[in-house]
Order: sequence, then C-alpha cells, then structure tokens
Amino acid sequence: MHPGLVPGISIDDQRNRFGLDKAVFFITAALILSFIAWGVTSPSSVSAVSSTMFSWAIRNVGWLLNVVMVSAAGLMIYLAFSRFGQITLGTDGEEPEFSRFAWIAMMFGAGLGVGIFFFGPSEPLTYYMDPPPHTTYPETPEALHRGLAQAHYHWGLAIWGLYAMVGGALAYSSYRRGRVSLFSSVFRSLFGERQTSGIAGRLVDMMAIIATLFGTAATLGLSALQISEGIQIVSGASEVTNTVLIMIIAVLTLCFIVSAVSGAARGIRYLSNLNITLTLGLVLFTFLLGPTLFLLNLVPSGIMAYADNMFDMMGRSLSWGEDTLEFQSVWTAFYWAWWIAWTPFVGLFIARISRGRTIREFALVTTLAPTFILILAFTVFGGTAITFFREGKDGVAGDASPEQILFAVFDNLPLSSLTPFILVFVLAVFFITSADSASLVMGTLSEKGNPSPRKLVVVFWGLCMMGIAVVMLLTGGETALTGLQNLTILIAIPFSVVLIVLAVAFVKDLSTDPAAIRRDYARSAIQNAVVKGMQEHGDDFELSVSRTEDGTGAGAHFDSTADRVTDWYRRTDEDGNDVGYDYGSGTWADGWTPDGRADGQDGGADGAPATPGRNRD
Repeated sequence: MHPGLVPGISIDDQRNRFGLDKAVFFITAALILSFIAWGVTSPSSVSAVSSTMFSWAIRNVGWLLNVVMVSAAGLMIYLAFSRFGQITLGTDGEEPEFSRFAWIAMMFGAGLGVGIFFFGPSEPLTYYMDPPPHTTYPETPEALHRGLAQAHYHWGLAIWGLYAMVGGALAYSSYRRGRVSLFSSVFRSLFGERQTSGIAGRLVDMMAIIATLFGTAATLGLSALQISEGIQIVSGASEVTNTVLIMIIAVLTLCFIVSAVSGAARGIRYLSNLNITLTLGLVLFTFLLGPTLFLLNLVPSGIMAYADNMFDMMGRSLSWGEDTLEFQSVWTAFYWAWWIAWTPFVGLFIARISRGRTIREFALVTTLAPTFILILAFTVFGGTAITFFREGKDGVAGDASPEQILFAVFDNLPLSSLTPFILVFVLAVFFITSADSASLVMGTLSEKGNPSPRKLVVVFWGLCMMGIAVVMLLTGGETALTGLQNLTILIAIPFSVVLIVLAVAFVKDLSTDPAAIRRDYARSAIQNAVVKGMQEHGDDFELSVSRTEDGTGAGAHFDSTADRVTDWYRRTDEDGNDVGYDYGSGTWADGWTPDGRADGQDGGADGAPATPGRNRD
C-alpha cells in the first residue's frame, strides 16, 4: 500500500504479547529501594548530598528546565497551525470517545492534583508581600497584579503546553502508529526498532518510571502536609511532627492498597469525579462568599498582567543576579521540575482520553481550557487570601505556612466548622487516586505497555512512591518542603533531555504521516496542474487526474518505497515476525483474527486465544 493511503493503525488492532520486562522492573526497583533505604537510615546524609547537588544543578543547568517548558508550549502552538494540524490522533475517520465537556473535565482533573489548594491561596499572597526580585515594591497594587501574573505563569500555558506535547506524542504513537503504550515507543523513528526494544528504549522507560515516582511522591508529600494541618485544626492538637506525617501517609497507603488490590476502579472513578466537583464547588463557594466584587475586577486584570509580563518572566535567569537565582530555585525551577516529573503520568492519561481528536483541536484545547480554569481558581483563592491579609483576618499572616493559609482562608468564610472536614476529604482522595493512577502507569511501563498490569506490580510501585514521599519529608527536616523541592528538581533535570529528544521524534513521526504525505502531494499536484492549465488553455481549464511521465508527477520529489515511510505500517505477529496484512479487507496473511484464532484453528499454540493487547509472556 502507498504510504499516503494508510488509514493509520490502532494499538487495539496489533498483535502484542505483554509481560514483565525484567530488566526495566528489577533494575529500577533496585535503584529505588536502595535510595529509600539510604533515606530512611540516614536522612541527614541524603539532605547534605541532595543540597550540594541541587546548588550545582540550579546554577549550571537550571536553564534547561526553562528551555523545555518554553519549547514545549512553542511546539504545540506551531503544530496547531501547521500542516500537521488536521492529523487525527487515531485512524482516519475515527471519532472521539468522549464529549468535549467530559474530555476537558477529565483533563483538568488529571493535572489538578493538590497544588490548587496548597499553592492557590499562599503563592499570590507570598508574591504580594515579597515580590519577585527586580519587579516592584511589596504590598502595592503593582505587587498584587505581578504576584497573580507570576502564579499564572507557573500554572498556565507552560505546564499545559508540556502536558500537551507529551500526551499528543503518546496518543499519536499508540492510536495512529499502533505502538504499545510505552514512553520509549515515541522514540522509534529516532532509535529504530531494535534500539527501542533494547538498551536505549529500556533506559527511557526506566527514567520515566523514576520521574513519575519522584514527581508523584512530591504531590503525596504536599497532601500529607495539608492533611496534617487539617487534622491539627479538627483535633485541636498543638503540633504535628514528622512521625504524625508518616502515620498519615501509612493510613492513606493502606487505602491505596485496598483500592489497587480490590480493583474498585468504578468506586475510585466516582470519588475522583466527586473530588473535582467539590474542588470547583469550593472555588465557587469562595468566590460568592468572599470579596466577590474585588475578584470580579481582579480576574481580567490578572489575565492581562499575565499576558503583559509573560516574556519578562520567561527571561529571568542567573543573568539577573543571585537573588533572582534564589527565587528561581525556590519557585519556578521547582514548578518546572514538578511538571516535567509528572509528564509520563499525565501524558499517558491525556493520551488515553484524547483519541480521535485532531492535533489542532488537541493542542489548542489542552493548553487553553485548563489554563483558564486554573487562572480562575488561583485568582479566587489568591485574591481572597490577599484581601484577608489586608484586613488583618485571623491566621492569614506573612509567617504562616501554605497549609496554614489554606485553612485560615476558609476559617474566615461561612461554614468554617464544616469546611476543614471537606478539605481533608478532598486532599485524602487526591492522595489515593494520584497514587492509584500513577502506580498503574508505572505498572504499564514495567510490563511492556500492558494496559492492565499485574496488581502486585502496581502495589509495589505505589509502596515505593510512599517510601520516597517519607524520605522527602525526612530529608527536609523542619522545612519538609525543601526536601520535596530539592529531590524533585534533581530528578527532573536529566529527564528534561528525554523530553527534548521526544519532541524531535514526535515531529519526525508527523513528517511521514499519511495525512502529511497526502497534503504535500495535493499541494504539488494543484500547483503543477494550474501552471500547465494556464500554459495550454489560458483562462479556460479544469483539473483532472491522469498519469504523468515518470519524474514529473505530484510525488516526483518523494520516495514512497523508502523504509523510513513504510516500516511503521508493516505488521508483525506476537513474536515480531513479519506477517502480510491487507488494509483493504483487514485480513492477516496467516489467517489470524481479533479473537486470537487463525482460520480453521481452535486456539493458540497453548490452546488459549491470543487476545490483542492482553497477552502475557
């Protein structure tokens, strides 16, 4: 078949055999368990080493994080309006699985996490009291708007541009090219099939697992800090120690294990949907019962300040001086590292729910819709916190921690006796669902792309996440957030290189997509026909299709038999052997059918049907 006529291949139509990738699983597991053992037995040495490495990394290669974030957003803007925009993240004519509203709601839930509560009220307030270096004076209207702009910068287009790039590349790889759901699958056009399934591909998958472990562990650590504050308020305890934090993590870990082992996917999905509803409900509650008129004015002002200061915030680096470098290390670099570490988890999730969307719709909606929702949430929470600070409300003070500010804001709103319980519930469910979903992704990466990995593998990675969260909290000592930030940044910097290579591989794949080939042919054919028509017939001609002399047609510049454009749609059996496939009739040369049986056979070699996407070694 001509490469321009291939309708695409879905992973569901491939013949894959899944099973535990022993190299990926055991090497990664050994590294992680060694780190956890080191962190638990000697947290002070982990703290010292990580602090030293962090100081070197943030000074010498911190710029790399900024390059990745800005480049990802730029790439998605380019793809949305380029010749690749009409390519479908699926086979030709495939329709989206979810409505646009449901799609956006799920997307928002995936990237939301606990950050909206941990940083929503406190981050704009912090910038209001202590603006970023070389910007404005504290506690002024300028500081208010610059603070919101800085928060929007950290939670807006940059993060969602990155998620869109990774999610789009993974969706395209699985639902257009028919590759298994592995991070390494995206790199096949660069690595080649042998290296993708060999050392290079496995190294990428191991790095994706490690990044997911640390990125999600940081989220779980933030959850534990906030939940402990809520428990302290509800119980009236005077202080919450690291021992109490570890106990909270242990209880929530038990809930996660019950969820993972019982397979209560429907219940977790229900709780997740309830969580998103409660989160948006709390934002609306704060908007209606807080300083509503002030917030109505602040929303457009904050958005315009964000747009106005965008390029200035992008350009902040070591060249601005030591105080800017310190600010970047505490805030921007931590956020970029956090988002980078979350990309395997969120990217795979977004890929699964975006099947059937065009790249143009995917790029625009994935970057703009969640950005706008988060801007509203941060404006409402941050604007309310700043208003309460100005008014001298109880608890909303400059020396309060982020988790204290969250509960103090709601303590100064109606129903203050009820809201702490709701907040603790929301945070606990975020903890469990994040651990559940991230563990499933790591299980998939450990089992050669298996969408339904073994429960034992899923639970193992979940326990490793909890262990890393404990190490992060212990490493931070009195300032637990420091440990979370340092370790997350150190893990994200090497993974940034992986994402840069992923972007190159994604664009290379798109350049040989059947839809892109057809577009190139169409443009060339029309240009040739118009020129020839005017030469031979002046104003009076129409277009028709006929064969031209060799070397003069629409595809004269294109080698349609080259391996780089034909290799990807050659079909193989479960063992990787080439098998003929008729795209017109959808039949395999060896008689294999989707129920796993060849024509005239009762079953597979072992007597069991080889269901696509569900086989194990």
